[in-house]
Amino acid sequence: MSPEPTDAGGAAVPADAGPSLLQATSGVVSGPLRLVLATANAHKADEIEAIVATEGGGWIELLSRPSDVPDVEETGSTFEANARLKARALVAATGVPALADDSGLEVDALAGAPGVRSARYAGAGASDADNVALLLAELRERGALLPEQRRARFRAVVLVAFPDGGEVVGEGAVEGAIVMAPHGAGGFGYDPVFAPDGAGGRTFAELDPQDKHRCSHRGRALRALVVGLGAQRAGLPGA
Repeated sequence: MSPEPTDAGGAAVPADAGPSLLQATSGVVSGPLRLVLATANAHKADEIEAIVATEGGGWIELLSRPSDVPDVEETGSTFEANARLKARALVAATGVPALADDSGLEVDALAGAPGVRSARYAGAGASDADNVALLLAELRERGALLPEQRRARFRAVVLVAFPDGGEVVGEGAVEGAIVMAPHGAGGFGYDPVFAPDGAGGRTFAELDPQDKHRCSHRGRALRALVVGLGAQRAGLPGA
């Protein structure tokens, strides 16, 4: 990842079949594109960097979030709204187009929770382990013990905001189930308890990073985003 800007200027894992949602409005992309990352989550930043390095065609350069930019309060009721809040805050702070991500876990037995509160499910400042422990406890309390009672999905929205007000949005989701106890040493967040469909029962935390990125919500959202940015760069109609 480039330094932060200093001025304004086993079992088979299914490959993604394509972006699930793509939106583009305004914005002008020509030549190499420098994007400042809005996330303050080092794990997310590493994943975004790895996926963009593979999928971005070499013309997208990611810049680290400036350390003096304060955290953005995520007051939106949807992933897209929160991604937009973060991206716009970084554009305002740096003058550089910004890439923001918002994502979370939706569990059917919990009426879609933790959803947009995934990172704060067990309270402000909760650790990943705290959130996972609460999730598993709530599923036990509801008697959700069978795999079909523990269906869930990860959903991600990634958004690039431009200084001229334009934006490009990509969305991705992956279906799966919550396992009974954490497995695997990789990943972060709820990865140790989420087993994506088609991965032979392995959790995200048990997959190699490349396998995870091929089927993950964030990988799918970023591939959709790259398609939209590429269309704008090429000046395609409707982009």
